Amino acid sequence: MSSQQVSKHQQLGLTDEQVLKMYSFMLKARKFDERATLLQRSGKTAFHISSVGQEATQVAAAFALNKQHDYFLPYYRDYAFVLTVGMTVRELMLAALFKAEDINGGRQMPGHFGYKKHHIVSGSSPVATQALHAVGIALTAMMRKEDHVAFVSFGEGASNQGDVHEAFNFAGVFKLPVIFLCENNQYAISIPAHRQVAGRVVDRAAGYGFPGQRVDGNDTLEVYRAVKEARERAVRGYGPTLIEAMLYRIPPHSTADDDMLYRTKEEVEYHKEQDGLQRFRRYLIECGVMTEEIEQMLNESVTKEVNEATKYAEKAPYPAPEDVLRHVYAEDGGDA
Repeated sequence: MSSQQVSKHQQLGLTDEQVLKMYSFMLKARKFDERATLLQRSGKTAFHISSVGQEATQVAAAFALNKQHDYFLPYYRDYAFVLTVGMTVRELMLAALFKAEDINGGRQMPGHFGYKKHHIVSGSSPVATQALHAVGIALTAMMRKEDHVAFVSFGEGASNQGDVHEAFNFAGVFKLPVIFLCENNQYAISIPAHRQVAGRVVDRAAGYGFPGQRVDGNDTLEVYRAVKEARERAVRGYGPTLIEAMLYRIPPHSTADDDMLYRTKEEVEYHKEQDGLQRFRRYLIECGVMTEEIEQMLNESVTKEVNEATKYAEKAPYPAPEDVLRHVYAEDGGDA
């Protein structure tokens, strides 16, 4: 590897410590994901929807944004993203097991994130509605002359929803500080991308008057660069950017899906070799940033965190039956 390749993260302004931290969040998300799937298979939770294969894009995007300043509207696979901007494995595990201590009261579906402290805006179940919410937040920032941006992610299947096109149009007309990230993982449940989109998602940006960029979603540093540039553009008043990150959903759509009905094992195995987490691991080793000792330490630390979070969440109590109507109706004469 040439010196220019070795120092790519430094050219982007990232330190050795930061790129190691990026890798640790990818690893944390991967191990949480694997544990959540195991819990579902053992009957301890009903459902899990995986992010395996998409962690590199999510962590890179989070590092390029301003934590606790920008506003984040992730979609249901963004475990690595929400971990990177502030959530903990324990909090994700409490949510996965529907426990009372979950910040959403144990009542949300899996992958429905919301955390006011970390500027993670609670998502709705209808696909792609978060795009319009992000535009509303961006409009508020512009009207108040505030320098934060709204960041919203969605899949290529969601990009066909009317909500996304309305969001693109409004953001383009008013040059709003919003970043649209399409995590193109090649499948909208069982429908391949070529049956979802006639062309490229990224090309749609031009029709709404703002730039779009397609990037390799398995290249952590390339995604970081693209999101960083989009954020700088937004805060300078130049409006929105659409980024299409090309990656692959390695597991089935969810634990309720049999993906072998619509794709082959050979296809999945091929894309496992392109996995962004392993690619970034190889980069760090080749750079000399991650040694065998550092990798072992990271693996042990993350495994311990996931084990402790699992034990805590499994022992935690479920919500009381009488709490089912809490936060639904006004209480004690307060406002609805």
